[in-house]
Amino acid sequence: MKIVKKLVSVATLAITMTFGGVAAAETIVVGGKNFTEQQLLTSMTAQYLRAKGYDVDTRAGMGSAVLRSAQENGQVDVYWEYTGTGLIVYNDVKEKLGRQEGYEKVRELDMEKGLVWLNPSNANNTYALAMQAEEANAMGIKTLSDMAAAINDGKELVLASNAEWYAREDGFRPFSKAYDFKLPRDQIKRMDSGLTYTALKEGEVDLALVFATDGRIPAFDFVLLEDDQNFFPDYAITPVVRQEILDQNPELDDQLNKLSGLLDNEVMSRLNAQIDVDKEDIEKVARNFLEQNDLI
Repeated sequence: MKIVKKLVSVATLAITMTFGGVAAAETIVVGGKNFTEQQLLTSMTAQYLRAKGYDVDTRAGMGSAVLRSAQENGQVDVYWEYTGTGLIVYNDVKEKLGRQEGYEKVRELDMEKGLVWLNPSNANNTYALAMQAEEANAMGIKTLSDMAAAINDGKELVLASNAEWYAREDGFRPFSKAYDFKLPRDQIKRMDSGLTYTALKEGEVDLALVFATDGRIPAFDFVLLEDDQNFFPDYAITPVVRQEILDQNPELDDQLNKLSGLLDNEVMSRLNAQIDVDKEDIEKVARNFLEQNDLI
């Protein structure tokens, strides 16, 4: 009888260890892309989950397509994706959708693939056009429609764009069509994404394609021109998790949603600037943010 009770106790313990707590869960693999904001989010998420008792491994610095494929194949469990990328690149959605519509659409489509989009943050790292604040004020340009009117009135504004956006089907050509302006090819300088900020800062161009949460925008005294025709889709930064991992870790969605709820454009710009402008260590910036918000 004692032997039977002992066997029952051992079986119960095994079940508890397997299903009863975070510590017994398999290692959660946190992935990330190969630019500052993504490296920061990877570090932030890994440190946060470790503090919650999870075993965590990281796969940082990956290309977008490789990272997405790794998650679909079960090699990465969670990473932060952008709603616009999820819709346009991974699900080939052509129609223009609002912020909430876009989120709901990508969530629905990816759910069929076993991927769950949790709560989107208020950080929207969309494409944008920037100018030096002093020049924009002097020319009275606040919106992209103002910019288009100035170009059509004969102002010779030079644009710095990365090569990808210039050539994309949802890039410069449909953008210029939507805002009804024509820019001669010799007034468009194509370069690597990071160089567009330097070119604008040094006055080599008048306009630059940027990403809305980049910390160099406030640091270099740039202003973002308002997208008053709503051309650019939302790129809300959102944690995406494999359904299997959520099933194994029932508290994970609430935990990641709590982190997502703390992020907006101002926060991400400030944190990105600490890394790109002030040259602070990514791990330190992530840890300080988590500590300041009582997450670790």
